[in-house]
Amino acid sequence: MTKKKNNKWLATLLFIGLLSGAGYFMYTKYFAGAIHLKNKNYTYVFIESNDTFEDVINDINAENIIDDVKAFEWLAKKMDLDKNINAGKYRITNGMTMRQIINLIKYNKQEKIKLTYNSQIHNLDEFVSYTADKLELNENELEELLSDDKLLQNTFNLNPDNCFAIIAPTTYEVSWAIKLNDLINQLKINYNLVWNSYRVNQAKKIGYSIAEVITLASIVQSESGISSEQQKIAGVYINRLNKNMLLQADPTLKFANKNFDAKRVLDEDKETNSPYNTYKYKGLPPGPICLVYPQAIDAVLNYTKHKYIFFCAKPSLNGYSDFSETYEQHANFAKAYQKEMNKRGINR
Repeated sequence: MTKKKNNKWLATLLFIGLLSGAGYFMYTKYFAGAIHLKNKNYTYVFIESNDTFEDVINDINAENIIDDVKAFEWLAKKMDLDKNINAGKYRITNGMTMRQIINLIKYNKQEKIKLTYNSQIHNLDEFVSYTADKLELNENELEELLSDDKLLQNTFNLNPDNCFAIIAPTTYEVSWAIKLNDLINQLKINYNLVWNSYRVNQAKKIGYSIAEVITLASIVQSESGISSEQQKIAGVYINRLNKNMLLQADPTLKFANKNFDAKRVLDEDKETNSPYNTYKYKGLPPGPICLVYPQAIDAVLNYTKHKYIFFCAKPSLNGYSDFSETYEQHANFAKAYQKEMNKRGINR
């Protein structure tokens, strides 16, 4: 091989080597594991609804997970992230590449937020606080919407006093950056699933509005979790309403006094001046005292027809009650119940 050809061959090999080196450099910089989290397997980046491209870069840089931010910004622009920013919560795992992180945001591969609404949420304030804490939404936005008479009337046939009834207990999976109207639509979908044509017609049949049924069901549910008992208890309360009697429902006293976990109500609780105090004010309270499951709604809609106007939890505290038509009968049942509560040392 001549010297000239030998030099040409060496130059070719050098060029290939340089290309290979550059390719390896590009691979390790942009495609190989670029994220090294300390003492954890993953972290989260939150992209807000109005974030600009610069905000996104700063959000990621603030997590101290990328060594070369300029390289990340360059690649992000090359991959058109600046034109495809999707707000949400993104899970960054240890060993991810820059390209993988960019694709998460670009293609909206966000981690959903689970909103679990159950009977442990007792009032609107707790609902608002819990929801705002989980999402980008703030409390003022939610409070303002839930005080909108027109929207509540047109969408749910409810008002600000009983709008707590719009929330059907379940688990919702939503974007961290969900818009307020989209959240309300999610609530409406589940509300309509519960309030199907059968339940709506059944409410009309027994002569109560949806809001009234939900309010009564919340009291019934708080009294017992047993379906057959709920139907009998609903029958007692409806008998009382028909006779224009006070409901005298202990769960409403717990709600009025915010003693949600109390096992026992005291005479002093009955003095609370609250529209939820059914020992003071006749009729149903303004709204539900907890989130209500379909079982309790069905118990009200299909309440047991009987002549009982009193009931008291059995001394065995097994979820069942003793029912009576006269106060004398009821007083005897109540005495046995109170004796057992005292014996067990349950004072509150």
